[in-house]
Amino acid sequence: MNYQIELEKILNNLDGKRTLLLHSCCAPCSSYVITYLKDYFNITILYYNPNIEPYEEYNKRKNEQIKLCNIFNIKVLDCDYDNDLFHEVVKGLESDKEGGSRCFKCYELRLRKTASLAKNYDYFGTTLTVSPYKNSKKLNEIGLSLEKEYHVKYLVSDFKKKEGYKKSILLSKQYNLYRQDFCGCIYSMKNKIDE
Repeated sequence: MNYQIELEKILNNLDGKRTLLLHSCCAPCSSYVITYLKDYFNITILYYNPNIEPYEEYNKRKNEQIKLCNIFNIKVLDCDYDNDLFHEVVKGLESDKEGGSRCFKCYELRLRKTASLAKNYDYFGTTLTVSPYKNSKKLNEIGLSLEKEYHVKYLVSDFKKKEGYKKSILLSKQYNLYRQDFCGCIYSMKNKIDE
């Protein structure tokens, strides 16, 4: 399935602005997604990323997200850190390669939190699909499964299409955003060091 085409179908069939609870992994990724969706949705950014370590890195990314949302005049819903829960969810998968089962568990953890908080929204979604390092097919499968479970529409996406990732880099420069060089979890940091 081409999730970008499916997203365009949804956007073209909206009758007026809808509400969207949009999980964001970081300000750079959300920069493009916000500019792409802001004319279609009243967006609230959900910052829930218990995978990010150390805590100083988590706060640095959160503060950049808040800074960007202030620029766009978008609400931010900030969640608890929950790092212990992340480690509990990925227990036994610590040595998996980046992009494998551990990452899928992390996707589900963050999307589940988003879906659970989206009951008063028309849609929920994530910025994660803008990254070329994230599996958009798996993200959308998880999102669509959670749509059935939580009875809130999931906004399918593949934001990396149409040069979304490249545009996010340009917007990050434009807004002087901190761009990290690893996913966020301690395991991705170790992978980066080992490369």
